[in-house]
Amino acid sequence: MNDRPATGRPAFRFTFDGAPVEAEAGQSVAAALIAAGHRSWRRTRTGGEPRGVFCGIGVCFDCLVTVNGRPGRRACLVEAAPGDRVTTQEGAGHDDLAC
Repeated sequence: MNDRPATGRPAFRFTFDGAPVEAEAGQSVAAALIAAGHRSWRRTRTGGEPRGVFCGIGVCFDCLVTVNGRPGRRACLVEAAPGDRVTTQEGAGHDDLAC
């Protein structure tokens, strides 16, 4: 991995569903996932339909991911950080909680 990509910003890695993803300082999780070829990272509660970035500005909730165990994070607003563990979110992301 280059320490400095073409933009000159330092590069680092986080994982998405266990696989490494390269990102640049200041890049959102969504931008890094798209750059790595991922187009969806959430499934809807009903129907299990794939979702990814829709609005890209934090208005909708299509890009929800789980970051470091915290579900419901909008990937377009969360800045990627070295060592983050990002996982696909199934539905509301609280399936393990008793209701």
